[in-house]
Amino acid sequence: MSKKILVVDNDRLILEVMTNVLEKEGHEVLTAKDGISALGILGTYVPDVMLIDLIMPNIGGKTLCRIIRKMPEFKNLYVIILSAIAAEEEEDFTEIGANLCIAKGPLEEMARHVFDAIDQSDQRISPHPPRAAVGLESLRSREITKELLSVKRHFEIVLESMSEGILEITPEAKIVYANQAAFSLAGKPEEELLASNFIDLFSSPDRLRIKALLDNVLSGAQSIPLDSPVILKDRQVSLYLQPLKDNENRAIVILSDVTDQKRMEARLIQSGKMETAGTLAAGIAHDFNNLLMAIQGNVSLALLGMNPSHPNYERLKNIEKQVQSGARLTAQLLGYARKGKYEVKPVDLNRLVEEIAYTFGRARKEITIHRGLAENLYSIEADQGQMEQALLNLFVNAADAMPYGGSLFLETGNTTHEEIKGKLYAPKPGNYVLLTVRDTGTGMDNETKERIFEPFFTTKEMGRGTGLGLASVYGIMKGHGGYIDVDSEKGVGTTFSIYLPATKAEVSAHTAEKEERVEISRGSETILLVDDEHMVLKVAKQMIEIFGYEVLTAKDGKEAIEVYETNRDRIDMVILDMIMPEMGGGETYDRLKEINLDIKVLLSSGYSIDGQAKEILGRGCDGFIQKPFSMEQLSRKISEILDN
Repeated sequence: MSKKILVVDNDRLILEVMTNVLEKEGHEVLTAKDGISALGILGTYVPDVMLIDLIMPNIGGKTLCRIIRKMPEFKNLYVIILSAIAAEEEEDFTEIGANLCIAKGPLEEMARHVFDAIDQSDQRISPHPPRAAVGLESLRSREITKELLSVKRHFEIVLESMSEGILEITPEAKIVYANQAAFSLAGKPEEELLASNFIDLFSSPDRLRIKALLDNVLSGAQSIPLDSPVILKDRQVSLYLQPLKDNENRAIVILSDVTDQKRMEARLIQSGKMETAGTLAAGIAHDFNNLLMAIQGNVSLALLGMNPSHPNYERLKNIEKQVQSGARLTAQLLGYARKGKYEVKPVDLNRLVEEIAYTFGRARKEITIHRGLAENLYSIEADQGQMEQALLNLFVNAADAMPYGGSLFLETGNTTHEEIKGKLYAPKPGNYVLLTVRDTGTGMDNETKERIFEPFFTTKEMGRGTGLGLASVYGIMKGHGGYIDVDSEKGVGTTFSIYLPATKAEVSAHTAEKEERVEISRGSETILLVDDEHMVLKVAKQMIEIFGYEVLTAKDGKEAIEVYETNRDRIDMVILDMIMPEMGGGETYDRLKEINLDIKVLLSSGYSIDGQAKEILGRGCDGFIQKPFSMEQLSRKISEILDN
């Protein structure tokens, strides 16, 4: 019975001989010189029998067999492997989809075995044992072939073990070999990737670059990597092409997944930008607080003794309110720069979330708040004021994204560093508290998402936002040893995930703090006032003199040392600015302590107590006051230190 037969072999003599003998028997015969050509023929032709050479370029016999068996239209195809190394191949060829293996030997004997196999093909069962190649009796064991096979298997194992994707491509960019890593990167199985066009794996913007590089390499140019990563499936991949030094002008492609590396580089660059911006923000806040101090001091002096019925009284009180607003603005800047005032103690995050959510909900009734707060939540060590500010900023940000109302979901839970997976940062080992704040707002695009923690960046129109809310949240969480992630999609909403280190310390009972009216204390002692800002020095001197104290001044650390050495028997206390040129507050304090171990010093700064001020306080300094301060605050601090 006549059969349609496809013979695949890279040996031209075999193709000619098999074509002649099979056609004489009345069979229809097509030939292909390699696996690529065979797959091209199979696109339009369905044979009854295939004869496949085991070793050939551009997709070998085993691989071609596996690909064919994954195609439903060839499930009844009878496949015969032709092998010149059948005696050394210790393999069950039925496992790769072959029905039979015939050893290449003398042409007459090989042809006879092929005719027998074709006659048996209708029965679908080989009369020979599945692992025994037919025609072995005419072959001799070849030790050299065994050694070559051993080397071949070794290199196959090496290639399959590599983390980089390795492809071999023809001059027409057809893929004829791929290792396991390449299949994984391309997201395609063997039967789809092999024989496909290499350039078609990539998106349109990258194809022209890749084609130009491939043409360059195949024309004999030096092997070079692509200048920047390309997108393969959903990963960033670096691409390196190397010409194969053979007569067929093929090339090797090396693919390396650099997605995580590029994300880490971007995160490091962003982190550097944030640190630089933080330093800038802290400097601005410090200078701004000095300006506010000069304004606050003059307003306090003007209000002193003024009758509330005076026409300027309300104007001055309004100026004082604006100074307080400015101080809150600088507090956010300092929060971002992680130089905020931290009074760390064990805190129940659930209670904080409940309290801020309740207050926020009363003001923004168009927002529906859903709570999912975990029982037995770990405590955290935090500055309660800073944490309240961060929560409020997150809630306000969510509300701004829902101008016509929506839902705000607040959830807490316990977790560990081992469960914080898929992040580019490596959390310190230990337990964490997870706070999730999710809204159903407008969401953000990727460009906006990458910039939301930058100070002064805002998507709101002029006058509706400072761009400091989320920046301060970022700084506060970093300052508390925590981590913050954001996930957002346009039209869907935004989710902030915050991880804060847990503590075993117990939270003390919550007691509301009542604001008390502080009366101005008076005294007659002598105070040395040190500040490099002329306006601050002038106004603070007047304020202290009104309290009844005698005031000596110095405009920097060096002058302060000279004044103190001359008047040490008269000076009862020093008010010392922390940030000054040449000799800063820390060095000045140490020099003063060398002169008088029992000296009483009040630190004053536009920065906050955290950081350098805390270090100086740890060396025995008596107190700290942050600019801008009122007359009442200054009076109380001076009185506390002198009384002690």
